[in-house]
Amino acid sequence: MTIGERISERRKSLGMTQEELAEQVFVSVEVIKAWEDNQFLPEGSSFARIADALQISGRDLFEMDAKPSWTVKDRMFSESRMFTRLKTIAQMEKLEQTWKALSYAQTMHSGALRKANKFNPEIEVPYIIHPLMMACHAHALGIRNDEVLTVILLHDVCEDCDVKPYELPFSESVQHSVALLTKHDGQSLGDYYDGLSKDRTAAIVKALDRCNNISTMASAFSRKKMIEYVDETEKYIYPLLQKIKDDYMDYNDPIYVIKYQILSVIETVKAMIMQ
Repeated sequence: MTIGERISERRKSLGMTQEELAEQVFVSVEVIKAWEDNQFLPEGSSFARIADALQISGRDLFEMDAKPSWTVKDRMFSESRMFTRLKTIAQMEKLEQTWKALSYAQTMHSGALRKANKFNPEIEVPYIIHPLMMACHAHALGIRNDEVLTVILLHDVCEDCDVKPYELPFSESVQHSVALLTKHDGQSLGDYYDGLSKDRTAAIVKALDRCNNISTMASAFSRKKMIEYVDETEKYIYPLLQKIKDDYMDYNDPIYVIKYQILSVIETVKAMIMQ
C-alpha cells in the first residue's frame, strides 16, 4: 500500500471528506487529491498534521505494509565445517585438550537441540553449534590458548548434561573455570559474575558467550527476554569487559572487538524495543 492509498483509506475509515482533511492539514483539496492519487508525497512539514488529523502515529501512516522477502537464517555457519576447522586447528597447533574437548562436547550435547529462531519455531538446530561458534570466534580473535578453547567447548556441559565439574576428564584448571561459569540454583547474578571475573579464563569465556548469544537474540528471544538480557548486560557484562581490559591486558585486542560487537547489537536492540 502506498502512502497516498494509506491516507485515503484512513480518511474514509474515519468518515472524513477530502475537504475536511484539507481544512485540518491547512492545504487545498487539490493537494489532498494529489497525495491520494500518488502524484507527489506530502512535504515534511505536513507529516505531523496529517497523522494528527487521521488519528494515527506518523510511523503507522508512512510505513509500508509490504515486508521484505528476507529469510532469517536458522544458523550462521555449518556445525560440521566449524567442527572440522577446529579439529584441524587443534591438530596443527598441538592443542591436546581442545582436540579431546571437541569429541567430548559433541558426545555430551548429542541430541540436544535449541530453537533456531522465533520466526520458524518448529525448526531446531543442534546445541553444539553454540560452543563451536564461540571457539571459532575466539581463535579468529587470536585466542590460541588450549585451556581457553577447551573451557569454551565445555562451558555448558555441566549445566545442560548433569555433569559435575570435577567429573570432567580434563585438567583441574579447566574444571575450575567451568565450575565458575556454571550458575548454581539460588546463586545471585552478582555473586556469579564476581566469582568468574576473578578467573582470567572464565572471564574471557563469559565475554565470548554473551557476545555470541547477543548476536542472535533478535531472532531467537522474546521481547521480554531481550529486555532482561539488555539489563543484565549493562549491569554485569560491561563491568566484566572493563575488568578483563584492566586486569588481563593480553586480552585487550579481543575485548575491543567483543565490546564493539556487544555494544552495537545492544544499542540496535534498544532502538527496536523503544520504537
